[in-house]
Amino acid sequence: MSKDFYDKVAKKLGGYGYGISPQYEKEFPAEDPEKIFKEKIIELSSKDKTALDIGCADGKFTLSIAPSFQKIYGIDTSKVNLGIAESHSDDGRSKNVEYSLQDASNTSFNDSFFDLAYCRRGPSYYEEYCRILKPEGYYLEIGIGEKDCTELKKIFGRGQNYGKWDRSTLDENLEELQKLGFKVIFADNFHYFEYYPSYDEFDLFLQGVPIFEDFDSEKDKKLLQKYVEKFTTDKGIQLSRHRLVMVMQKVS
Repeated sequence: MSKDFYDKVAKKLGGYGYGISPQYEKEFPAEDPEKIFKEKIIELSSKDKTALDIGCADGKFTLSIAPSFQKIYGIDTSKVNLGIAESHSDDGRSKNVEYSLQDASNTSFNDSFFDLAYCRRGPSYYEEYCRILKPEGYYLEIGIGEKDCTELKKIFGRGQNYGKWDRSTLDENLEELQKLGFKVIFADNFHYFEYYPSYDEFDLFLQGVPIFEDFDSEKDKKLLQKYVEKFTTDKGIQLSRHRLVMVMQKVS
């Protein structure tokens, strides 16, 4: 995703964690992937380890796990998001957090610098992550699966990874990481539903996520109405989600 998109969203909505957020409920047939991802990070953390948050955005998640590490570096390509993150630098949890404007494909960090690196739905520059991780270091990712929002994208006729829903993103990622010398510690797909209470809340959600970088509330109104009419349930407007969680260890 382009940094211009995230700058636009951060300016308009105030960031992912601290700004305006749509209201919705989640329903998990199995487990919550976000919870599992965070638990995996905490399990591998310690006060003598240094971690990298790849695509830290407004820093809310970074701060939530900062007490578990000696230091966390947060990088992002959005100046606006980093400004929001740094505005919370007086938070007691942020004493061991350092933010910087960096491209994840070519960071300024030395080889074998980090004990752990993680990415939350951000860029997948695995060669670079391998370079900056120490031997036996860990890489964790919560990513977007190939079947995420499939019904919505089909109605709109476009969208993030449009038409690629028959190829396993998890399998492709694992193959690439294993070629680089990582071994699989944990890897799984998670499917669940979100329910939005109204058209306006769903519209607000689409304004702030990169499912459609070019989403326009007015120009896409008919398409959005079509989706809402088809997928409104007694729980709200249903949206199918797909996440993958990986825990990998660098062994060579």
